[in-house]
Amino acid sequence: MGNTPVRLNKFLAQNGVASRRGADELVFAGRVKVNGTVADSPGIKVAPGHDTVKVDGKPIASQESSSDLTILLHKPIQTVTTAKDPQGRQTVLDLLPRHIRQQRPFPVGRLDFFSEGLLLLTTDGELCYRLTHPKWHLPKVYLVTIKGKISKRDVETMERGMILSEGEKLAPVKVKTLPPRNDKQVLELTLMQGVNRQIRRMCRDLGLSILTLKRIKQGPVKLGNLSKGQWRELNEEELATLKKAVRLQ
Repeated sequence: MGNTPVRLNKFLAQNGVASRRGADELVFAGRVKVNGTVADSPGIKVAPGHDTVKVDGKPIASQESSSDLTILLHKPIQTVTTAKDPQGRQTVLDLLPRHIRQQRPFPVGRLDFFSEGLLLLTTDGELCYRLTHPKWHLPKVYLVTIKGKISKRDVETMERGMILSEGEKLAPVKVKTLPPRNDKQVLELTLMQGVNRQIRRMCRDLGLSILTLKRIKQGPVKLGNLSKGQWRELNEEELATLKKAVRLQ
């Protein structure tokens, strides 16, 4: 990072305070001070190592980007994708050891309460920003088990691009179907956009009942055989490929 001035929101994100969008919200809420003055814009420039930045009165120490941590977690169901939960439910950070939590990784996007599978967490604010921004959105692959069998017509509807009952127009979804078994069928769905709860809402509109929903891939990163509740750091090759996919390398 050096002493080159950077935008305040980028500085906060690079130092693990919040995602870029989360940093914007902190600034707009008046919770960030630069050299003792409340920041009025997330776009003001700060010089790491020179300017003093505080959030809620706590100084934010500048870290080198080489210390960034990016991990892959197999999120189990009934776990919320937030740092804290007002209702006291288990969060994804509760699954991590203390020394990892202390580095303040934040979840990259969301995976809903009753869904499981691949979830990335990172202290790299720029990487998180790009992975969650529509401009650099990477395809995500899910295994969805439904009750009964999906019709050819419903497959074609998904692949053509649906309009949800709320009026949102969806991009085409790539669908692979496995043979039905025991009154169940597994669908492999590849999504090219980040609409909230997209699969559940698509299936709702088509009258399909979801039994399980599991994310197995995001861009070039695969869940593999990582067990539920377990995590690991991305290796150098995975991280380099992921960054290249969002044009950070």
